[in-house]
Amino acid sequence: MFITRKAEFSASHACWVPSLTEEQNQQVYGAASNPRGHGHNYVVEVTLAGVPDPITGMIVDLKEVKDILNRDVVGPFDHRFLNHEVSPFDRVVPTTENVAIEIWRRLEPSFRTGPARLANVRLWETDDLFVDYAGDAENAR
Repeated sequence: MFITRKAEFSASHACWVPSLTEEQNQQVYGAASNPRGHGHNYVVEVTLAGVPDPITGMIVDLKEVKDILNRDVVGPFDHRFLNHEVSPFDRVVPTTENVAIEIWRRLEPSFRTGPARLANVRLWETDDLFVDYAGDAENAR
């Protein structure tokens, strides 16, 4: 069975590779390449897999999941310029894909043991753009 908890944070970022020229960055990232950045109201959905406890009927205590999300994702990311304030984005381009991978990396240790395992991270950058990450992806970073 799967259960999903949602959280929101606002952050800015610039999609920019320092080793590329301004023109090359513009070709690759378009308007998102502005080094001054732009912002999004991100929505992250964290899906956990497990079996409901026969006594409580729950896979996991959702209050604990909310606390973990706030500690490991919302707190560090909210109202930050990712490229300058959140590691590893000082050296990794903070695309939606890379931000989702980093969220997984931060959350997975909290669900390595216990009744629920991290199954998926869905990160919405806009109302019509999201990525799903379910771990590993060719040993990401």
